[in-house]
Amino acid sequence: MSDLLTIAVARLSAYHYLVIAVNILLLVVARPLVNVLGSNNSARQMDFQVNVLRGLNLAILTAVFYFGVYEAAQDSGGLGLKLLSILIVFYLAYLASSNTSYLMRRRYGKVNSTADGIQISDTYHSRMLTLVASTFISIVALITIIRIAGFSSLLEAGGVIGFVGVFLALTQAAWAPDIISGLILLNSDMVSEGDLIEIAIPEPFLARVFKTKIFHTVLIDIVNNHRVMISNSKLRDYPIHSLSKFASARGLRERLIFKIGYDTESDRVKKMFTQAFATVCANTNSSLDETHALEIRVIEAGDHAVEWAIFYYIKEVQGLVATRHMMIETILGTSHEYGISLATPQTHVVTQNAPSN
Repeated sequence: MSDLLTIAVARLSAYHYLVIAVNILLLVVARPLVNVLGSNNSARQMDFQVNVLRGLNLAILTAVFYFGVYEAAQDSGGLGLKLLSILIVFYLAYLASSNTSYLMRRRYGKVNSTADGIQISDTYHSRMLTLVASTFISIVALITIIRIAGFSSLLEAGGVIGFVGVFLALTQAAWAPDIISGLILLNSDMVSEGDLIEIAIPEPFLARVFKTKIFHTVLIDIVNNHRVMISNSKLRDYPIHSLSKFASARGLRERLIFKIGYDTESDRVKKMFTQAFATVCANTNSSLDETHALEIRVIEAGDHAVEWAIFYYIKEVQGLVATRHMMIETILGTSHEYGISLATPQTHVVTQNAPSN
């Protein structure tokens, strides 16, 4: 082993020593570098990026050692030097793409205040510019690798580029719709990170937008408290209700419907709803906006019961589900005090014929 190191030290040039020093430095600072460039990513994604960078560093160091020990002594057609150059191009392209994404997000991203601190999320402009810059970097890296690999003639280089183009064309149905749909969703500003949305798939589904990525969107089910991943193209197929984007300055307007029998006086029903509303407003855990009075309406006179609807406003959409459940529970308890049944009245009688002998 010592003989191999002696041979390598004797055969390496100043350029190779510079490459070794830079790679050792990047091995050490890989974690802090990823912490800066990928501050919005999860811990698992950051660990993956650190492993990729360090893996490329080790591959470059291995290629340098191979060149110093083996290739310099034999006529191998410059294989070690080509491999070293290609790995350096890969590393620089990956680092440039990550740095460009970070700069675009810092310049054109949206600053959000979350429970974990200040987060910068992607917008339409930051995502579009990142895609354009990454595409340009990839094309330059591909052409450089083709030249390094020895495909010097136009026909050879065109064949390699054509192969890559055909591969992308054959697989575009799997990735292109999600990228385009992701850009459309970001441009609409209807699915911003941190927003509360309701999707009918097919039942109403309440979720908070966690991340809008290139190919998919990660949602948090606020009722069951778990994450849901859905492709961007699939998400665009569903009607999306953005509960965080209010139509007026009053806030989010909620509606609850109850079916009450015709034998119950309207004044008693209104008093019951008003008392329940006041009870919930007095609860400090509710998100009701008591500055706006409760609206009580009859929306339909059905065959069996009258459909009553109450409308109230929410000041904090994150407490939507808890406030809704609190309202229903309080109205149920208050209805018992007023002697009002919330069950749909049975206005017909079902008789069963006695079995014949």
